[in-house]
Amino acid sequence: MITETLIIQILLILVMAWIFGTIFIKLDLPPMLGELVAGLVLGPPLLGIVEPSAPLEFLAELGIFFAMFYAGMEMDPKALLKVFFPSLMVAIGGFFVPFLLGYFITKAFGGTVYQSLFVGMGLSITAIAVQAVILQSLQIHKSNIGHIIMGAAIVDDILSLCTLSILLGLAKSGSIDVTSVAVIVGKVGLFFCFTIVIGHFVMPRITKNLNDYHGKGFTFAMIAALVMAYMAELAGLHLVIGAFLAGQFVRKEMMDEKVYDAISNRFFGISSGFLTPIFFASLAFHVHVEWSLSFWIFSGALILVAIAGKVFGCAGMARAIGLSPKESIVIGFGMNGRGAVELVVATVVLQLSAELLQEKVITEPLLTGQQFSALVLMAFVTTLLTPILLKRTILKSCSLDQSEDFCRLIEESKRKTLR
Repeated sequence: MITETLIIQILLILVMAWIFGTIFIKLDLPPMLGELVAGLVLGPPLLGIVEPSAPLEFLAELGIFFAMFYAGMEMDPKALLKVFFPSLMVAIGGFFVPFLLGYFITKAFGGTVYQSLFVGMGLSITAIAVQAVILQSLQIHKSNIGHIIMGAAIVDDILSLCTLSILLGLAKSGSIDVTSVAVIVGKVGLFFCFTIVIGHFVMPRITKNLNDYHGKGFTFAMIAALVMAYMAELAGLHLVIGAFLAGQFVRKEMMDEKVYDAISNRFFGISSGFLTPIFFASLAFHVHVEWSLSFWIFSGALILVAIAGKVFGCAGMARAIGLSPKESIVIGFGMNGRGAVELVVATVVLQLSAELLQEKVITEPLLTGQQFSALVLMAFVTTLLTPILLKRTILKSCSLDQSEDFCRLIEESKRKTLR
């Protein structure tokens, strides 16, 4: 329900996101950083003017849903398939290295085995929605490394789903439920088979005759996005993966160019101009800090190993499979973006922990309040730092050598901006 309070909250978020976003644009940095800062200032971490609420969370989810569909439209599905193997290898390196580092650092700070495992998993997640926005803001989403990062983020989501199922099963019964893991893998496999059939055989027959009379092209795109989002949820994946894959169906070569441009412009305008700022601002609402030395030392260590784990895991694997040093380091920094996924996973773990403690199945919590707060802070800081570190890495690489395709895309973007 739309209330006066909600209208004022949305107004404040958009005004502050616009102000801080403009400041960051003038600093030649992505506006999403300004949106994160806007949430930090308005939300509970600082002024506390805007509190998290169900309507704001809904708008935030809707924003990233629109952004992911647009990202799918902008990226070539054939190029994604071509980099399947590099994406798989990068995802494996970027998942397990931070996982192990997170496990050992938590153990070093006195965490139990389960606490260390769940914190390690929190560090291993890459938020595909955040990655899409970062890559688009830097204009490298159509490059080879852009496709590898997005492909790796999808594989990372699947690895996270399977690992969470294994760890939750271990916490409940003390053993790995092979059946539940097999069911998850089967559902994910069926989802991608469904996607291939729909994308290859069904959608081309519809889109070639699509028109935009009274906005019906946009309506069709929304139907496709919602169907794929629902199927992704049934498979246990995040709805944004479904939205992204639905965007892959709406390709320029499959329909009238005017219809394509109309759909693209609407998704971009609604997401970037309205809903995505609410998403990034809302990420900051959940940041909670404890004013104790132990919290800051643990959080600092967690942030360092989170960044280092992704960089070394992803870049090391990329280099091992033959990518250039420049491509590898850019991929390493590019895979560092986190988001709301860690918050969702950590909340699920906290809820299960409370249930198992009440039933006396366990004697220690699966995740302490301090560990939860440190994970949320880590997610916020890495999301804030990733565009900055990634841009610096790219500019440094391109200043020495312009041969990489991401350098060419950045130069083309600069020329368009100057016009």
